[in-house]
Amino acid sequence: MGKLLFFLLVSSLLLDVTFQSKGKKARKSKRNITEVTQQAPHSSPPLSPSAPTPPALRLLSNDTAAYLAGPLSTRVIPGVYMLAVVVGIPANVAILSAVATKVRTVSSTILYCSLAVSDLFLLLSLIFKAHYHLHGNHWVFGETACRIVTACFYGNLYCSAHTLACISVKRYLAVVHPFLYKSLPKRACTAWASLAVWGVFGAAVVPKLLVHQSYRLPQLGLTTCHDVLPLDYSSHAPLLYYNLGLTFLGLLVPLVVTAVCYARIVQELKRSHHDWTLYLKASSLVFVIFVACFGPAATLHFLHYVCLLEGGEESFYGYFKVAVCLCCLHACLDPFLFLLMSKSTGSRLYFMTLKGKMLNIST
Repeated sequence: MGKLLFFLLVSSLLLDVTFQSKGKKARKSKRNITEVTQQAPHSSPPLSPSAPTPPALRLLSNDTAAYLAGPLSTRVIPGVYMLAVVVGIPANVAILSAVATKVRTVSSTILYCSLAVSDLFLLLSLIFKAHYHLHGNHWVFGETACRIVTACFYGNLYCSAHTLACISVKRYLAVVHPFLYKSLPKRACTAWASLAVWGVFGAAVVPKLLVHQSYRLPQLGLTTCHDVLPLDYSSHAPLLYYNLGLTFLGLLVPLVVTAVCYARIVQELKRSHHDWTLYLKASSLVFVIFVACFGPAATLHFLHYVCLLEGGEESFYGYFKVAVCLCCLHACLDPFLFLLMSKSTGSRLYFMTLKGKMLNIST
């Protein structure tokens, strides 16, 4: 999914092609997960494929205008994005180079490679998002590029969250159910799990490629990308339910799975007669960072859509953007967490079998 999206992005920047979606007249608009309250008093006429000017919308919220023009969105958030890019891309390339040669021998490397690739494509999308924010939330790359960057960003965000959840499940099985874990075809299981994650969320972000994402704001003189959408347009109205379900499956489910797995791992190791202090500290740190990165974004995503489905409007858009920004930091932290876990266990755990022998389990 990531390679395809990146290829399409480069192609769109070279061709500078802009596709426009025809929307019906909206009486009232609401904002969704990364969108702001808006209104289109007159239907935008359909534009020809060669027309570079996106349709215009009018903002109703002064808070939204203040956010789009404020230092939080034009300085702080892109600064964090660039820090993640500068640190994360070399770190993930290094991890990918180190573990790629061990895919045939160690099952865990399949998941780590999948995570590194997902993080890399997420970080590449952040380059364009940082450019967008640094230029005052003004998108200059065209509609097609906006759709691809948006799909690449969210698709790989969900892939990373679920890959981390798969890693936590693998560790849970190794620690809590070592005999079952030892009997499993681990390389086949991890390979199929990685393919399933990429396939499911590659398909899940297709709607983001099909609907119009960039709109002009004449009040501010900006062209936004995915920040302002008219959800009462016929093409955008179903997105409310779609994004609510995607938030639940893509962020909340892996968050709960990871929390349960690490809680059981810590509980099991504390009952062991061996000294697992270093491993417990490393596992706790991994879990805390995962919750800190994904917890706020998942919670605000879900609350945002619940408020909109009930017909109300929420006022924490700025907080939501900060949460999404924080969520992206995991992409540059994952390589270091992988090294930490490897150092703390030597990549192996040992458990006493019923016959008094030690069972060696690679994690």
